[in-house]
Amino acid sequence: MRAFLPAILACLALAAALSGWLIAAAAAGGSTDKTAAAASAPVTAAQKPAGAAPPVDNDAPARHARRTACLKEAKARKLVGARRTTYVKDCMGAL
Repeated sequence: MRAFLPAILACLALAAALSGWLIAAAAAGGSTDKTAAAASAPVTAAQKPAGAAPPVDNDAPARHARRTACLKEAKARKLVGARRTTYVKDCMGAL
């Protein structure tokens, strides 16, 4: 286990350095015509900025509560494995 830790850390450092290099190369490798045209075009309502966050899922707490109830019911029925998975999926779809 101790021998793997330095190897894992080295791989992570290499991956971070390589990804930074690839991002810098992609940014520098773009043609000036495309970047100038994209920069001068106005942003309309149909166009979204590249860094826009996805919409917030307001249904997440309700889905979590339904899934928890389905899991409790599956446990009460003593279902395991594929039967439990199928039951929970069916229960989530039915509610």
